[in-house]
Amino acid sequence: MENPAQGDQRIESFIRWGESQPLVRAMILTSTRAVPNGAVDILSDYDIILVLSDVRPFFESRDWLAAFGPVLVLYRDPLVSNQGHLDSGYVIQFENDLKIDFSLWSVEIMQQVAADPRLPDEFDAGYRVLLDKDHLTDTLKPPTYRAYIPTPPTEAKYRESIEIALLDATYVAKFLWRDDMMAAKFMLDNYMKDEHLRPMLEWHYEIDHHWSVKPDLYGRGMKKWLRPDLWTELEGTYSGAGVEETWGALFKTIALYRKVAIEVGNHLGFTYPEEMERRTMAYIQKIKKLEPGAESFSA
Repeated sequence: MENPAQGDQRIESFIRWGESQPLVRAMILTSTRAVPNGAVDILSDYDIILVLSDVRPFFESRDWLAAFGPVLVLYRDPLVSNQGHLDSGYVIQFENDLKIDFSLWSVEIMQQVAADPRLPDEFDAGYRVLLDKDHLTDTLKPPTYRAYIPTPPTEAKYRESIEIALLDATYVAKFLWRDDMMAAKFMLDNYMKDEHLRPMLEWHYEIDHHWSVKPDLYGRGMKKWLRPDLWTELEGTYSGAGVEETWGALFKTIALYRKVAIEVGNHLGFTYPEEMERRTMAYIQKIKKLEPGAESFSA
């Protein structure tokens, strides 16, 4: 974990920098570092909204970033019009442990946000005003810290999720039979696991924690919330590059998905589509048994 004093010192240095910049009218910290008792470490980034009287100079030149340290690599958002007002942003990794995600907002955007009776999710998840030279943030509502926390799925959403997951499993099987390993891994890891298994696992641990957890991107921090036996099974779904290893990973992924989906369904009063899964698995097994280069697909 990070030494809290180090984070506080950095935030104070950000504020001093903002005070010295005439174009900077306000600075707002969001995301994990703005949440009370947020789980941060030395590699956690700082998400900072810079409210600017003119966005263009900060977009057109990166020289201002040197105030925070030597830049290692960065990504810059395009300059776009938000209801007629400019915004952009930078994601910067500096050469030390410092990483900052800057959002560049025009003053008018901040005024629109402050005038809205409902906080945007980014703010409702947690925010902290670091600097406000013109009282632009005075009317912001306090955050509830409830944004981005999932709500229970409907039965239609539950069933749709399962059906699409099983559909994508057939793609993994097809790519494995064709010896298209990169495509098979992409479908298995990016679609079956990230698009389908991860949300089902999140529903599961939300049930265990009374729908109170904000899931993080890419499944970060899931080990903290997921039941240990399920985490162990999840680890077992990752494999090397061999075809047979990947077949095994596919079947383990389907088995874990089934287990978790049945438990989620039982809690929510939904029925798991057993017949759909049985027929899909039979189809996948037929693909696995096909000879390489086969020209027919017999029953």
